[in-house]
Amino acid sequence: MKTFVPFKKSILKFSFFAATVLCTSVANSQSVPSLKFDNPVLQSGTALQAGATYLFSNVQNNVDAVVSIDSLINGAKINKIDDNSNGLGYKDAFQPAVQSGGVIGMSYAVFTIKFYIHNTTTTQAIAALNATSLDLDGNSTLKEFSRVNVGNGGLVSYLTSTLDISVLPILNGDFMAQNVLGIERNGIDTSALANMFTASNTNISSFTIKFGTLTVTPSSSVRQFSMYMKPFNYVSPTLPVKLSSFTATLNKNDKVDLRWSTASEINTSHFVVERSTDGNNYGEAGVVFAYGNATDNTNYIFPDNLSGVTAPIVYYRLRSVDVDGKGQYSETRMVRLSKQSDANISILAFPNPVTNELRIGIPNEWQNKKVIYEVLNMSGQVTQKTEAASGSQIETINVANLARGFYMVRVSCEGQAAQQKIVKQ
Repeated sequence: MKTFVPFKKSILKFSFFAATVLCTSVANSQSVPSLKFDNPVLQSGTALQAGATYLFSNVQNNVDAVVSIDSLINGAKINKIDDNSNGLGYKDAFQPAVQSGGVIGMSYAVFTIKFYIHNTTTTQAIAALNATSLDLDGNSTLKEFSRVNVGNGGLVSYLTSTLDISVLPILNGDFMAQNVLGIERNGIDTSALANMFTASNTNISSFTIKFGTLTVTPSSSVRQFSMYMKPFNYVSPTLPVKLSSFTATLNKNDKVDLRWSTASEINTSHFVVERSTDGNNYGEAGVVFAYGNATDNTNYIFPDNLSGVTAPIVYYRLRSVDVDGKGQYSETRMVRLSKQSDANISILAFPNPVTNELRIGIPNEWQNKKVIYEVLNMSGQVTQKTEAASGSQIETINVANLARGFYMVRVSCEGQAAQQKIVKQ
């Protein structure tokens, strides 16, 4: 979410830029009252520093909340504990302004929220807690994230188009989401369902929050986060396009054949083929008009001429646009252009640094063959190993359980091997 952008009211609507609901919240928004976080008072410690506690009185009838700043990681700072100035966001939400730590990688603030009977030190359980992280967005070099731990039995609700949601682990009610598309939004908006998620549980007397950023270049940006203590109904609308396949294949004429198929189309206008040489900055390579409305398989092809491209690797993604201008993105496909000898063959592991899911691109000649993926620690010990009977262009492996530090990714196929160093955040 951008900082210092006035909040503008909008009618709650459901974006077509969305996907499938994976879990449902503890209760719907019609039956569970929200908690109101407003007018914090410094209770102990130094303001905005680790160790400080703030009292929010009567967040619910006869219930107080105490927010403690547990720690500030990798240079992160808190500029305001609850920023509602200039109409920013929602007055009842907990809205700290967190400044990135000026480092590459993650920097964040850790908060614990505890509930007490009003004007006492006696803990009080909340019958139904719904902690909704709003408007997680970012840009090509900075992505916001929120991690919420509501304890055993917790549930998470969300739509899966914009956020990378991980349950770390789900049995402990520990949920994290970060923006993956790098699209900045204006203001803080509860209709932006694709940029928010809700962690829920019952009979909760405390829970923890981590708000911060993941950066690929050093940044000291101040980002306003918003935790709205109320549930939302993540109803998934009918998508304009159900994409069943999307491939990119280099042919012998310096062209890439992009092919995709749709299982159904509803009021679809066109497809935009986007191309990148660095995996971050995309430009339009071409437009293909859609069939529009279809209930069976429809196939498309777009040849992209790369005769003037000198980059060793080209990335493609497909944007489906409906008649109202709303869109959704496909997964990214990668094509390797450089001719490499066996001694110089290489892989591409990204994102790097990585938090949860690592994607590994392999050479074209390894695809559809048996491929072995290994993650080694700096002592050379194999900490993780995966085999694919028929290697795909990009393989995804989950590294969430690895400890932080440096690792080597080694991929081998038919006697050939390539490796790359990665950083696990």
